[in-house]
Amino acid sequence: MAKPETYFDKVWALHQIADLGGGESLLHVDRTLLHDLSGLRALTMLAERGEVVRNPELCVAAADHTVSSLPGSVRSGPLYEQCIEPLRRLCGENAIRYFDVEDAGFGILHVIGPEQGLTLPGATLVCGDSHTCTHGGLGALAWGIGSSELVHVLATQTIIQRKPKRLRVRFDGALPEWISAKDMILHVIGRHGAGAGDGYAVEYAGSAIAAMPVEGRLTICNLSIEMGAKIGMVAPDDTTFEYLAGRPSAPSGNLWESAVANWRGLAGDAEAHFDRQIDIDVSDLKPQITWGTSPEHVIDIDAVIPDSVGITEALQYMGLRPGDKIEGTAIDRVFIGSCTNARLSDLRLAAKVVRGRKVASGVEAWAVAGSAAVKAAAEAEGLDGVFRAAGFEWREPGCSLCVGANGETLEPGQRSVSTSNRNFVGRQGRDSRTHLASPAMAAAAAVTGAITDVRKLMS
Repeated sequence: MAKPETYFDKVWALHQIADLGGGESLLHVDRTLLHDLSGLRALTMLAERGEVVRNPELCVAAADHTVSSLPGSVRSGPLYEQCIEPLRRLCGENAIRYFDVEDAGFGILHVIGPEQGLTLPGATLVCGDSHTCTHGGLGALAWGIGSSELVHVLATQTIIQRKPKRLRVRFDGALPEWISAKDMILHVIGRHGAGAGDGYAVEYAGSAIAAMPVEGRLTICNLSIEMGAKIGMVAPDDTTFEYLAGRPSAPSGNLWESAVANWRGLAGDAEAHFDRQIDIDVSDLKPQITWGTSPEHVIDIDAVIPDSVGITEALQYMGLRPGDKIEGTAIDRVFIGSCTNARLSDLRLAAKVVRGRKVASGVEAWAVAGSAAVKAAAEAEGLDGVFRAAGFEWREPGCSLCVGANGETLEPGQRSVSTSNRNFVGRQGRDSRTHLASPAMAAAAAVTGAITDVRKLMS
């Protein structure tokens, strides 16, 4: 009898062209995403070597990192001529599908991939961006790669990879009110550390995952890299198929029925072996908030800032003291956006909190949809009006304040609550101080002017 396999094992085997020995495989790549930093570099390097893109029809590009989110300025940001125009030109020369900054399909690549149906279960997908693991929320085997690897993929449609071990993270139980996918994954990283997934491909499972919509699964997979795992996946199920049905680039007609049957056949075997397992009961989970300079520096909202070996530098940078409560810490900025939390469900959740309230005096708050489609859908529901009435800036799609590659940053010393994925030193600007949280928690901070327990606010 065949050895029982995990979902990850089956997808890996499906794409293995050759076993190179020593744990390495040559894999076929089904989809390549290119953005205006690493993607532009890779296309430039490819041209300098005299090579051509082998399968341009399998590539998709968007200038999400350097585009300005300021309304009316998407074609005039500080790096527009340096990054966006060259990417557009190179995509045209190579016949690569390009979502331009004012197209109806434009957005952050890790948002438009799923919403366009470009991300599919059982597919391999790479991008020169560490948060490519996001696409695993739809069952794709997706991971970030470097520019040199990206050149190799563009020229050959293949990649050499060492097969990782298997880690299953089970979330079971019913989520309490105001607790979301962001709280779940931050809790895991905080409890088990930023290196917990190093050397593993993570499969997320359990009753809480089964009950979760696709957009929440994308958020959980997005932060896989923040616990050291390049790959995070959720095996596809009926929720996945319902989400993908009718998407512009998803299979249709008879091809759809065939695809779904194929995807169902990739389900992991019940007796499949995982090298490690983490079990989390979400039923008593509390809102999570980071206090330091790593996503593993995270605590419950009602906890005190820790005092332990090796964190003095992080506390000094963040201007915090051990033993103090994190709740009540005054903030200057709020950012609701990024490839982690800028989908329609995220904006709906934040809008519930800010509706009928005002952004606190002295706080600057931004809401940045992850794509033009998300922005249009939110506006059709009147969410933009809710944010504007509260005093938020309603901005254009893009990576924006997540990384500040477009020049949009915090001022030195400013403290923000952000729905993004990294709180590293200087991530949102020189000497900026970032607290990662869910959309609900970020919204609560915006209207109170301090890190706040959203449960108390909404009670």
